Amino acid sequence: MKDKFVGISKVGEKGQIVIPKEAREMFSINPGDSVVVLCDKKRGMAIVKSEVLEDKIEKIIPR
Repeated sequence: MKDKFVGISKVGEKGQIVIPKEAREMFSINPGDSVVVLCDKKRGMAIVKSEVLEDKIEKIIPR
């Protein structure tokens, strides 16, 4: 498996995007998984699988 990928997604009429298959496979993103969209006006956007952040969020907001 390659460790880098660049792809292009179009934004649909409802604001939805499709994560390219290669990216979904690289990060094991499957139907039903949750992702977090991180935004910074100067630096751009990032999409992160939610389970990657769960342990960090747990430290900030313990259950």
